[in-house]
Amino acid sequence: MSTLFTPLTIRGIEMRNRLWVSPMCQYSAVDGLPNDWHHVHLAQFAAGGAGLVIAEATAVSPEGRISPDDVGLWNDAQAEAWTPIVAAIRARGAVPGVQLGHAGRKASTTSPLTGGRGSVAPEDCGWTTVAPSALAYPGFAEPRELDEAGIEKVVSDFADAARRAVAAGFEVLEVHAAHGYLLHQFLSPLSNLREDEYGGSFDGRVRLLERVTAAVRDAAPDAVVFVRFSGTDAAEGGWDIDDTVRAAERVAAVGADFIDVSSGGLVPHQNIHPGPGYQVPLAETVRRETGLLVGAVGMIDDARQAESIVADGRADAVLSAREWLRDPHYALRAAAELGADLPAPAQYLRAY
Repeated sequence: MSTLFTPLTIRGIEMRNRLWVSPMCQYSAVDGLPNDWHHVHLAQFAAGGAGLVIAEATAVSPEGRISPDDVGLWNDAQAEAWTPIVAAIRARGAVPGVQLGHAGRKASTTSPLTGGRGSVAPEDCGWTTVAPSALAYPGFAEPRELDEAGIEKVVSDFADAARRAVAAGFEVLEVHAAHGYLLHQFLSPLSNLREDEYGGSFDGRVRLLERVTAAVRDAAPDAVVFVRFSGTDAAEGGWDIDDTVRAAERVAAVGADFIDVSSGGLVPHQNIHPGPGYQVPLAETVRRETGLLVGAVGMIDDARQAESIVADGRADAVLSAREWLRDPHYALRAAAELGADLPAPAQYLRAY
């Protein structure tokens, strides 16, 4: 029997298997509104057998967008636009999820679809970014350091976005605290130079993430709450796996159900060597040290590789991205390779 294709139930919500779709930015929205592209893009993965489909990094405020072309959940019109997309995912057998994020000092940047790189100037529809400290990501514009009112707004923005996500029908909400975005910027001493209660010690640097996670839990009491971490900055003096273990326990104490472990993204001088399953040891460490439910990510593009990760207890689920782009029916193909029972949609049965 395939462990990868056994269900996983969290807070009464059952994922039909443990092969899931990671958030993948599409840079295809106008005014934060998802559209037909997002509908087709996400629904196809559900038809392809995914247990959980997590929509891309979705900004909790206009200034939290990575680029001007990002989707959002900072107003009700956006929630209404998400509703039919969420329904399409659920109708095809997958659980719908969304990643809630704020890009911080990595916001207001050029969409990679344009071939450009760097910050977008205010006169070109960009904006002034915010961060824990007025320290720019190399090559980007200098951000404004968040004051107390700005921090309170971040917390309330995440809570409001969580309420809208639930109203749209999302059942899994992922708090994005990885890849060098705002919450990760607060976690790492390489980007957080504050001397107040949100900086300095580990307790100070993790405080905002704790508050955001608690606010999302309070706003969405029945939803499954994930937190995505970069397990390491892979840079001297930065955030590391021991910090991630401690922080995972902190967010679990305030309502997180599942820890999604990635790595890097904070600084360009990171020392990372990608390869098949290269981030799995980070997930394995968090799972072993905390006993929490954990997801593994990072170039997991082979059915047997994914099966072994879950069957050997290194993670509770596998999240992939690029392999789903290459094959939107990745789960159906993986199930066939592993001899697991995952029925294809009736319309596709002639191919199986």
